[in-house]
Amino acid sequence: MTTPATDEQADFEALLDYLRESRGFDFSGYKRTSLVRRIRHRMDQVGVGDYHEYLDLLQVDAAEFTALFNTILINVTSFFRDPAAWRVLRTDVIPALLTERSPGDPLRAWSTGCSSGQEAYTLAILLAEELGLDNYLKQVKIYATDIDDDALAQARQASYPEAELEGVPADLRAKYFELRDGRYVFHPELRRTVIFGRNDLVQDAPISRVDLLLCRNTLMYFNAETQQRMLNRFHFALVPRGVLFLGRAEMLLGRTRLFEPIDLKQRIFRRVANRRVAAGRTTPAPTEHERPTERLHEYAFAASPIAQLVIGTDDTLVMQSDQAAALFGLTRRDLGRPIRELEVSYQPLALRKYLDQVFAERKPVRISEVEFGRPGGVVHWFEVHLNPVTEGTDLLGVSVVFHDVSATRGLRMEIDRANRQLESTNAELQSTNEELETTNEELQSTVEELETTNEELQSTNEELETMNEELQSANDELQIINEALRERSTELNDANDFLESVLTAFTAGVIVVDLEMLVLAWNAAAQELWGVRSDEAEGRHLLNLDVGLPADVLRPLIRDALNEPEKASEARLEAVNRRGRAITVRLICSALRGPDGRQRGALLTMEPMDSQ
Repeated sequence: MTTPATDEQADFEALLDYLRESRGFDFSGYKRTSLVRRIRHRMDQVGVGDYHEYLDLLQVDAAEFTALFNTILINVTSFFRDPAAWRVLRTDVIPALLTERSPGDPLRAWSTGCSSGQEAYTLAILLAEELGLDNYLKQVKIYATDIDDDALAQARQASYPEAELEGVPADLRAKYFELRDGRYVFHPELRRTVIFGRNDLVQDAPISRVDLLLCRNTLMYFNAETQQRMLNRFHFALVPRGVLFLGRAEMLLGRTRLFEPIDLKQRIFRRVANRRVAAGRTTPAPTEHERPTERLHEYAFAASPIAQLVIGTDDTLVMQSDQAAALFGLTRRDLGRPIRELEVSYQPLALRKYLDQVFAERKPVRISEVEFGRPGGVVHWFEVHLNPVTEGTDLLGVSVVFHDVSATRGLRMEIDRANRQLESTNAELQSTNEELETTNEELQSTVEELETTNEELQSTNEELETMNEELQSANDELQIINEALRERSTELNDANDFLESVLTAFTAGVIVVDLEMLVLAWNAAAQELWGVRSDEAEGRHLLNLDVGLPADVLRPLIRDALNEPEKASEARLEAVNRRGRAITVRLICSALRGPDGRQRGALLTMEPMDSQ
């Protein structure tokens, strides 16, 4: 017999399953007590008593999803939040980060849980201050991600009321923001270096080769197991000595094998180089008694007379023997670099595909007869062994050993050459005897073959005449087909020209979308209005275009037209045109039907209204 508590738990799990299957949000990694409290809070706001009833409400009211996610995903952010931490980042961390790179090297940053964009734009300001605007535009890319689509849409606008800029110093506000219609708009050139996108830290793959990763006050919402999995992904995402910037409420207790503190008070950490930790698995730090042994192992490996490399599971070079370094031109600075960036990944052989095979199958691979030409005409021959390095069931990396078999191969080649010469001589003697015996027989058969050949030539001539007739007939058919195709192409070109003329004739902006809201047509007036060419717009999702139309208004208008095709929707929108000016647009959205009556999408006409 089930208890009421058991039934309530089952209803709660069913609610989470529905959110994951219908909207793609997986909250299983969130702290359960916090998740229950926030969902309960939303249920109290709408007057729903149990999870089953609330699930029914979500199934009939699509707008309730937005309210629920806004309750669960607390989008609390601001410019220069925790000023002391940002000061340390500006004065100590960023200058040190740039010092470790050559002038002009690209710099990649990732702001996770970016909400409405203030954190990503704060980082852009600090980097621009340190590098200068010109160098910043050439070198920096900032990736800002969140799972809240509405917050991302707001972030892409880069427009904020004055109250949200209280934390921005006056000189930086004047330098990096422009006042438009009572709102502050972020510097347009710097805005293009910040790339917003949806990313679920629990499920989606991390962005790679990141120099600076911001994850402020996000980890604390997840349970310990999910936090560890996310930190492993952050470790993979960061380059060697990359920087991790957390929030004040977060720590990395027990995870010193992954990161070391730069400023523990301000929660700023550096990625520990050459550490290989399997996902979801924590390795304890070595004791004082273990470190000398590890050092001895490292130096013994380096002194090995065999050329050997060790590649980690993240495809970076972990260890190298001195012999391998001398042979393939490697240095200690190459440790921690991705193997694909090193010449040894494709010389003396394409190492990448064999590494993938070992990682996938966890079985050794041996490649023989590998030739390696060196300067001065010296040629080495290797037998290459790739072996998985495991600890229990965990794969730690791959050992690549280059066995130099040049000497034995030369001796073997000489022996093989001598054997082949002896075998060839014997074969030639035997062949000569057989040829003498068969010559007489061949002369007799030659006369018979000549007679047969004459008959075959006659038959061949007749076949060629028949083939010529068939080819002539086929050529006539192809000419008829080509003529029909030319006529069809002309008709299609005329139809396309006519449709283009119709769209161009409209003085109002015209946009045609399909049932998935992918842009099918975009006329010249729409280009003039929003500054996006038709070849840039067509084929893309309308709401993903970086134009001045508010997505939160467009979405319901198009949905209404698609759900009620008999009725056209009309609205007046406050938008921003291609010149960055606020305008009022009269928008009419109607359903688009095909000749068969089936619904094909929606037609939007937009016309700026005169200012009153």
